[in-house]
Amino acid sequence: MVRIPLSPDQIRAGQRLGTLIRTARAGRAPEAIAREAGISPETLRKIEVGRMPSPSFGTVVSLCDALGLPLQQAVDVWRGAGAEQIAI
Repeated sequence: MVRIPLSPDQIRAGQRLGTLIRTARAGRAPEAIAREAGISPETLRKIEVGRMPSPSFGTVVSLCDALGLPLQQAVDVWRGAGAEQIAI
């Protein structure tokens, strides 16, 4: 199966989401957050640095739960409507 490349807007959205996740983690150990979210620490790192700009919906929901982050805030930041909310 061939994946369609992401658009520049989709890449920027993933970078905004990664910044939000990294900020929400606020120094907590990435291994602990990843474990609680049911993902690998490597996956968390890729999301945080924007190398995985389109994580699955389930992954985003799990990360929001693990971080105590409202899912709607993650949606707003991904859409660009809540970029100013990144400073938690």
